Amino acid sequence: MSIYIYNSLTRKKEEFIPLNPPQVKMYVCGPTVYDEPHIGHARSAYIFDVIRRYLIYKGYKVTFVRNVTDVDDKIIDKAIKEYKGEDLNSSVKKVAEEYLSAYHEAMSALNISSNKPDVVEPKATEYIDKMIEFIKNLINRGVAYESGGDVYFDIKKAKDYGKLSKQSIDKMEIGARVLPEENKKDPLDFALWKAAKEGEPSWNSPWGKGRPGWHIECSVMSSDILGDKFDIHGGGIDLIFPHHENEIAQSEGAGKEFAKYWIHHGLLTINGQKMAKSLGNFITIKDVLGKYPTDILKIFYLQAHYSSPIDFSWEKMEEAKSAYERIDILMKKLYRVFGTRDVSKVVTGGMGAIGQFKDKFIEYMDDDFNTPRALSVLFDMINRCNKELESNDEYKNFKLRYAMDIIKEISDIFGFTFLKDNSTEMLDTKVTIAIAMREQLRKEKKFKEADDIRKNLEEKGIILEDTKDGTTWRRKL
Repeated sequence: MSIYIYNSLTRKKEEFIPLNPPQVKMYVCGPTVYDEPHIGHARSAYIFDVIRRYLIYKGYKVTFVRNVTDVDDKIIDKAIKEYKGEDLNSSVKKVAEEYLSAYHEAMSALNISSNKPDVVEPKATEYIDKMIEFIKNLINRGVAYESGGDVYFDIKKAKDYGKLSKQSIDKMEIGARVLPEENKKDPLDFALWKAAKEGEPSWNSPWGKGRPGWHIECSVMSSDILGDKFDIHGGGIDLIFPHHENEIAQSEGAGKEFAKYWIHHGLLTINGQKMAKSLGNFITIKDVLGKYPTDILKIFYLQAHYSSPIDFSWEKMEEAKSAYERIDILMKKLYRVFGTRDVSKVVTGGMGAIGQFKDKFIEYMDDDFNTPRALSVLFDMINRCNKELESNDEYKNFKLRYAMDIIKEISDIFGFTFLKDNSTEMLDTKVTIAIAMREQLRKEKKFKEADDIRKNLEEKGIILEDTKDGTTWRRKL
C-alpha cells in the first residue's frame, strides 16, 4: 500500500511519491538553542523521528536534516543576561553550546539520536559564507535589496506569496507597520541580512559587518544538503507564517523549486494554556523524564494525531503510564517464555487474528501516520496475547512468538526502549534464583518463608505475579 500524507501546501491528503525513490530527502526546522528543551520541543522531534523510522521501515532510504539555530536575538539576549559584563561574542557561543548540549542529552534520553548515519544536523554559524552567496544571488536576480547595511527580500517580487498560509498580501498589509529603525520598501519585506550592532556577533559581507536573518538559514541549508528540490519539509504549525512562507519566497526567488510535501504538527499546551515561564507552567524534558520512563511520554504523544494540538497534564501522564504497564507486563511474560529468539521466520499460517494486527497497523500508519489508531492496534494485540496466554490452543506458542515479533517491529517504529530493558532483565539470575527458591519452599509448604522472599523482592522493586504457567516478575515503575 502507498503512504498518503496531508500536504499543508495543497491542503489535501496526497499519495506520497518521492522525487527519486527509494531515496527520501526530508528537512525539519530544529531548535534555537537558548534555553532548556521543553516537552513541546520533544513532541516535534519525536513526531518527525517516528515518520523517519516508518519511512525506513517501508523500504525508503532517508536523508533527514534538522538544523540548529546557534546565532539569534534570543541567544544574544540570554548571553547578555547570563554573562553580564563578559565579551558578548564568547558568551553567545557559550549559551549556544550549553543549550545545544542540553538538547542532545534530551534527544538521547528520548532515543532520538542526532548522530545516526541518515541524520544531518547543520548549524547556522557553519553556513554564513553560503548564506552570503545566496543573498548575493537574490540581489542579482532583483528580488532583494540592500538598505543601510541591511538586506531585505522584496515581497512584491515573490511569486504567489501566501500560498502556504493561504493569505493574500493585501490582507497581510492591513495593520502591518514599519518600525522606526527599519529601512524597508514595504512593511512585509523581511530581513535576509542584519547590520551589526555594537558588540554583537558579526561576519564580514559585501554590505558591511552583520549576521543573517532567521529565515535564510533553512533555505540555504536545505538546498546545500538536499538539493534545490526535495521531498518533505516539516515543522510546527506556528512556523507556517511567516517562517515557512518566507523560506518558499526566497528559495523560489533564487530559482529553486523547494519542498514537494509540507508536514506541520499541532502545538502543545499545558492544562489548556500556552506554555510560558511567566505562567509557571514551563515543563522541560528533564522534568518529565525525572518522573516517568521515556516510553510513557512517547505513548502520551502518540495518543494524538501529529497534526492535532495536544494538551499536557500530569493526570494524562498517569493514564499513559497505565497503558505502558500493559505493554511492559506482557512483554516480560513473553520474554520469559520465549527469550530473545528470532521469530521473524515463523510461518504465519494458522495465526488467525494475530497475523492481521500487523496489516492493520500498516494501514493506519500509511494513512497520514495515524499514530492514535496504530497505537490502538498494539493494545488490541496485547489483549489478544493475554487471552492466548490463558488458552489451551495447541498453536498458542506459535501465535505468541509471532505476536512478539510484531510487537518488536511496532515498538521499533515508535522508538520504544522497554524491549532493551526486558532483554537486560532476562540476565538477572538473582531474581530467577529467588523465584526458584520460593517455588521450592511452597512445595514444601513453608509458606511464611516463601512469602518472605516475595516481600524481600518487593522492597527491592520487584513484583512477582503467579500464573498457571508459573511465576513471572517485573520491576515496579
